[in-house]
Amino acid sequence: ALFDFAEATYPELLSPPAAEIQEIQGFYVRHYTDTDIYLGIQGDNVYAIGGAVGPDLISVGKIGSLITVSDSDITDLLLSNRREECSYYAENRFSNVSDIKRGMQFTGSLKITVEGEECVFVSNSIPNHNFNDSSAAFATNVSEVSAEFRTPIDPVFASSTTAISLATDNAVFLNGVKLDLLAAGCFGVGDGNIGCNDINQPWRYDPMSPLTMFGTDANNAHTQPDGTYHYHGNPKALFDQNAMSASPVIGFAADGFPVFGSYIEDAGQVRAVSSSFRLRSGSRSNAAGNPGGSYDGTFVDDYEFISGSGDLDECNGMMRDGSYGYYVTDAYPWVLACFKGTPNSSFDKAGGKTGGTGGPPGGGPPPT
Repeated sequence: ALFDFAEATYPELLSPPAAEIQEIQGFYVRHYTDTDIYLGIQGDNVYAIGGAVGPDLISVGKIGSLITVSDSDITDLLLSNRREECSYYAENRFSNVSDIKRGMQFTGSLKITVEGEECVFVSNSIPNHNFNDSSAAFATNVSEVSAEFRTPIDPVFASSTTAISLATDNAVFLNGVKLDLLAAGCFGVGDGNIGCNDINQPWRYDPMSPLTMFGTDANNAHTQPDGTYHYHGNPKALFDQNAMSASPVIGFAADGFPVFGSYIEDAGQVRAVSSSFRLRSGSRSNAAGNPGGSYDGTFVDDYEFISGSGDLDECNGMMRDGSYGYYVTDAYPWVLACFKGTPNSSFDKAGGKTGGTGGPPGGGPPPT
């Protein structure tokens, strides 16, 4: 629609009008051969270069300032786009969903824009699917919580990996809800529910373990003390869980690399990717301060990385078709264990707080 508008408005500059749209380095581009002008769209921004415009890329303006753009209803939408650049997802999105247990209606809001070399995600933290079903035991009620995250359009590898921590959210999904994998509950710290803010404290509970009780709903999500809905693992409503083709991009990690669903096409077959983390063999120490018992996945410390034992690397990602991305898995670490790039500071939790993710609701620590 933008190209049609521009060609009708500036026929002396943009001709012939039937030029083919190309994808070049994250831009949608038309080249007008008669005038040698290139018109390009990246995210919600319009650019031009060449011919009478000159040899330097110039900004024409925002798409919304030139044409009317409707917001996209993503209620219960299964994602399908596999483009790795966040700029391809720039638009305003909304959803109409229910808190099932409370019988309340919510409107989700997500605005994705491009500013310079970054994508900006502004959300009210409400998902695009119903939540708080009968399987959930949320410690606090879901609330609209404003959030803004920024990711680079062209992420780069850092010289070393950065482990996920309690101080930084891990990713933002394309429904505006964040990923916050780690719990603030550890064995032997307080009642085991919250307060385990030292990232080096051993025996941190894994919220995704079936042996713990973190009150998550069918989409592996629950609430933080301020009511922020967030995922601890597979956001099942975002992509086909029984896919017949490769999974789409479902979000972007704090370092800008894409997060894909679980499925890839491999030698003509569609299959789920596998993590390279495995349960340790034997039993935990029975010494003071240790939980004892067998390594069964109750704690994140129950796992170890064994290179080459699965498809994915130590961060739960891999290079594929020339691009790097993280993948949702049905086993630890569930989405990612570290960052290959440098996390953007917009993912830092407010005030540098740690332990933003509550532990199991009520009744003491999870069973061990």
